[in-house]
Amino acid sequence: MDTIVVSTVVYADAETVYEFLLDFPGYADYSKYLTAVSRRKGDGGVGTAYALRFAWWKLSYTAHSEVVAVDPPTEINWRVTKDIDASGAWRVEPHDSLPADAPDDATAACDVSLEINFDPDSADAGVLNLPALVSFGWVLEKAIPLIRNEAERVIQRAVVDLEGRKREVDVSIRTDSAYL
Repeated sequence: MDTIVVSTVVYADAETVYEFLLDFPGYADYSKYLTAVSRRKGDGGVGTAYALRFAWWKLSYTAHSEVVAVDPPTEINWRVTKDIDASGAWRVEPHDSLPADAPDDATAACDVSLEINFDPDSADAGVLNLPALVSFGWVLEKAIPLIRNEAERVIQRAVVDLEGRKREVDVSIRTDSAYL
């Protein structure tokens, strides 16, 4: 299983961050390649199923995911339900006190991380309807680095809405993958 973990500090309380992250349909507002998110069933909690529409280059794909566990206000676990073995979690860890470099108007802080686990060899190449002379291996080689960049972009854009201000966002990215 390959892993990407993207994390940063958010200056908001854990409950606010958790509710924000639970709103999967809102993610399309922050992503370059995620064009739409629709809720297929559920209320956002365990068992809620989503269809996430991605588009890149000449390809488009709808990922089907499901929330599999929640632990408010600290964790949301999900998994992809078809075409690839993938899962992940949003984790929110409140700070006991504000970091020394916190903005003057900050009243709370938490570490927020997005962890994505996936098996690139489990991807079903047939669902992509690839153009002639384009191999699935080529697409995989090009797409996996995009996942890393997109995760960073989503976190940076979401922080602006969560905190209500623009600031330089330090994002930490840890990977365990031969492709990244």
